[in-house]
Amino acid sequence: MPLPDLHRTRERLRQGETTAAAELRAAEAAAHSAASTHVFLKTRFEAAAAEAAQASPEAPLAGLAVSIKDLFDFGGDVTTAGSLALVDARPAASDALAVARLRAAGGVVVGRTNMTEFAFSGVGVNPHYGTPPNPCDAQTPRIPGGSSSGAAVSVATGAAFIGLGSDTGGSIRIPAALCGIVGFKNTARLTPLEGAYPLSTTLDTVCAMTRSVRDAVLAHEILAARTVVRDAAPLAGYRLAVASTQMLDGLDATVARAFERTLRRLRDAGARVEEIRLAQIQDLGSIQSTGGFAAAESYAWHRQLLAQEGSRYDPRVRLRIERGAAMKAYEYIELQRARSAWVRAVEQALAGFDAVLSPTVPIVAAPIADVAPGSEHDEAFFRINALLLRNTSVVNMLDGCAISLPCHAPDELPVGLMAWHGALHDDAILNLAIQIENLLNPTTTI
Repeated sequence: MPLPDLHRTRERLRQGETTAAAELRAAEAAAHSAASTHVFLKTRFEAAAAEAAQASPEAPLAGLAVSIKDLFDFGGDVTTAGSLALVDARPAASDALAVARLRAAGGVVVGRTNMTEFAFSGVGVNPHYGTPPNPCDAQTPRIPGGSSSGAAVSVATGAAFIGLGSDTGGSIRIPAALCGIVGFKNTARLTPLEGAYPLSTTLDTVCAMTRSVRDAVLAHEILAARTVVRDAAPLAGYRLAVASTQMLDGLDATVARAFERTLRRLRDAGARVEEIRLAQIQDLGSIQSTGGFAAAESYAWHRQLLAQEGSRYDPRVRLRIERGAAMKAYEYIELQRARSAWVRAVEQALAGFDAVLSPTVPIVAAPIADVAPGSEHDEAFFRINALLLRNTSVVNMLDGCAISLPCHAPDELPVGLMAWHGALHDDAILNLAIQIENLLNPTTTI
């Protein structure tokens, strides 16, 4: 039985069927359950209870639980970004702006969630604080996806209604897809980065995971301080592209089956679904051949900390950051120029389409044992990490927006459908996602 989303819970609050205090107790029970092992680096349920008692039931978040990725400042707490290298840092003087907006909307922060160290991986493994197991499989501990690993599991297990995170190459959409929830990556410029540790200043995006698309709309409106323009056009009014270049390569059987089944249902509902090559995706390899934005920009930030605390870094993360030291100034400038030209070419290719549809990731969640810390698992880790980031990172390079929503059957491991487009198509993507969710899972909106 799916967990009730935030909208349904607010309605139950208005009808007197539950209270903010009762919902917080349920969130606390979920946070302390076996399914939430390694999810939280710190919880604050006692303080949250006091805040929930003061929250207005008419506020957008009505005193309900939200979690924050350990990338974001929370006044009085040390922000460690999932690392041991920052445990001795000074506590934050104030909340990150994204956190402040959630709290001003009536959200009650129940804790800081675990993450890939410094947000530098799509797998979700953390050798310092443990890896939160994906709640999709009670028999085999599987990866949650990263880097917003704990945030995803907090939403999927019922410990939070909104999991605040970040997305630089897929760090919201990957864990959302693998854990069977919704993750929306907005156009980066729409949400504030103030008070969040950077990975790539060019690509970083502040965004959230939720239990439904309508909750994703609400979370985005709060984080971006804007109102989404609603459009109730039916699926028959949409022209959708399926990018065949690279994004459909090497799909495992579960993902391929779920994706094809979803496309059939969309076509049966009247949507115009057309396969296109979008060959420009193949150009990303040469464009980023000197390392890409994340390595260069993260090294610029980490250079001094690495000199002081490098031995406390996850070796896999340190390796990827230190690659940025090799990029020359002219290569970085050329990367910026090449990206701008590439964005223009892709936007031209997508003109006339309302969105592109792709599998969010080409595989289901791998067993944690396959990628556990240790050099003997490095080959599998980097191979799986590259697969997980392959489709989602295209949208970040496009400076675009995208949503991942579940499209698997009840007897399948979670699979995400990604609907995406270029910059500032956020409202169109959200409106389309509502229609897709209504088609695939109509009970969500009850």
